[in-house]
Amino acid sequence: MSVAAFDDRIEIRSTGTLPSDVTAARLSGPHESILRNPLIAGTFHRTGAVEVWGRGTNRVIEECERWDFEPPSFEVVTGSLWVTFPAEIGPGAQVGDQVGTKSGLSQDQVQVLEAARDARLLTDLMDIPGRTNRTKFRDQVIRPLLKAGYLEMTIPDKPRSSKQRYRTTAAGRRVLEHGGRQE
Repeated sequence: MSVAAFDDRIEIRSTGTLPSDVTAARLSGPHESILRNPLIAGTFHRTGAVEVWGRGTNRVIEECERWDFEPPSFEVVTGSLWVTFPAEIGPGAQVGDQVGTKSGLSQDQVQVLEAARDARLLTDLMDIPGRTNRTKFRDQVIRPLLKAGYLEMTIPDKPRSSKQRYRTTAAGRRVLEHGGRQE
């Protein structure tokens, strides 16, 4: 298996063909599941990673839709299955502007939102998770929270003001109520 990232997509390539009754086009809808390795399949089923045989690709598509991402395409190319996720990861993309993971905030982001229930200076917020690099902290923690609408500036017209403070928004408080998990 290989994963390749391009400016406009991510491709996952798995060597091997699909079972004879399954086509790439059918992977986007209901289809049979033919177990190739029952030991691996059974392990995934027991851990909860697989709930129903033959639903994996459909679950991926549903998650893409849930997060408002374009679903992947499936294609068989020279004896390999290619799964392509359209994604803007090129020169203009803001890869660093992700808020935590897709299912929850990072520990630092949760700590900042908790502390910023009362407006705080950037340096005060940096002290909470023990961060020392202001630029990295702003790029990795503050900016994504601002972009997501979980944090706001008290002086939005003067983002570099020495009196600038940050406070948790109503949306940020709702995320905290859900244990840091994004809605």
